[in-house]
Amino acid sequence: MVAGSVPAQFAVVALTVVGLWIGARALVDSAVRIARRFSVSELTIGLTIVAMGTSTPELVVTVDAALAGFGEIGVGNVVGSNAYNLAFILGVVSLLRVIPVERSLVHRDGIALILSTLVGFAVLFDRTVTAAEGALLVGLFAAYTVYLIRDEQAAHSIETEYADSRVTGAIPAGLSHRARDALLLVGGLALVLVSGHYMVEAASSLARGAGVSDWAIGGTIVAAGTSTPELAVSLVAMRQGHVGMSVGNVVGSNVFNVLGILGIAALLRPLSVGGAAVESLVWLTVLTILMVAALWSGRRLSRSEGVLFVCSELTRWTLGLLRIFG
Repeated sequence: MVAGSVPAQFAVVALTVVGLWIGARALVDSAVRIARRFSVSELTIGLTIVAMGTSTPELVVTVDAALAGFGEIGVGNVVGSNAYNLAFILGVVSLLRVIPVERSLVHRDGIALILSTLVGFAVLFDRTVTAAEGALLVGLFAAYTVYLIRDEQAAHSIETEYADSRVTGAIPAGLSHRARDALLLVGGLALVLVSGHYMVEAASSLARGAGVSDWAIGGTIVAAGTSTPELAVSLVAMRQGHVGMSVGNVVGSNVFNVLGILGIAALLRPLSVGGAAVESLVWLTVLTILMVAALWSGRRLSRSEGVLFVCSELTRWTLGLLRIFG
């Protein structure tokens, strides 16, 4: 556990959020540049490479929490991150610009988002995720990814242009582009791994010291911290006019969180959670259906709808931290 006073533990959480953001941004930027060489559309990039890259913090935190025996922080992080991604990130993005949505994103990936959430609810309904269930989740995610790639190859209906990546930090002179991207990929992943580990340690200490449940901490503070890469990427992509990557990043991250991350964590160590998990999963399921319905109606997310979704997330946080809900 992270030793020290409460202010010191909060400082550790703050520093790890920064580390997660920087590491994931380097990881995503390098992955996107590598994928561009294969002329993949920005929507598919957002749904796969970028989504899995920005979800690396959730993966590390959930796996690390599971291995340390803090299943509620791990699962709470996944459920809370998904709610935060949909309600807060897409809500905030819509305040900058009304979000128009590709038909394929609504029909194909919106349905996949709802189905993956329902599968997660079914698996966690008995408050446990066994290794066999974890294998099923990972298999479903692999099948979804293969389907996306094959559909991309068959359709080629979406523009492949997207913003040039902007990575901070100096790159040693003389490195080729491929070597630079490989260095950023490895370095970003290492930073995310270290930051994710210490975030779990500090968050679990805060949960017990403040009398707040592990589930509430995992579903709010840790969830928002691990979702900062999704927020940053979606905001930058939307401001540059790349809607496919902005929205695809959120949708793909949520599918990966439920199927890929929970599945991998359960394969390493079966997960168990308390009754609060069912309440939060009901909230997430309803939120997911409402978000897809909002995107389906007119194939856009308006500013007024965005405000409502942001308010719903602030309400969830308030109820969770006050131990009224979840």
